[in-house]
Amino acid sequence: MPGRIRGQLLKGTTTLLVLTVLRDGELYGYEIAQRIRERSGGAFLPSEGALYPALHALEAGGALEASWRDSDRGPRRRYYKITKSGLGMLEQHATEWAAFSLGMARAVGGADR
Repeated sequence: MPGRIRGQLLKGTTTLLVLTVLRDGELYGYEIAQRIRERSGGAFLPSEGALYPALHALEAGGALEASWRDSDRGPRRRYYKITKSGLGMLEQHATEWAAFSLGMARAVGGADR
């Protein structure tokens, strides 16, 4: 993949990316960003300015639960866990993304012309 994706393109996918990596288990903020980077082959690396507001909004909306934990190295960390509501949101966002990406591929001449 040729480099990282521009911030504006990433903005609309942050919720889907966060919920997807948290489906596999609890993580704290830095781990979430790193897992997104790893799973995208380095194409996506959400900034703190995009990631933490998304985490807080998802928590406020009931899609995530969060808890503070002590760390062996450094300060306490806030761990995030997807809820049942968050799993439903993930399914909805994944369905929307599949339709969007198929439409985009068609529009730019990629798939099913």
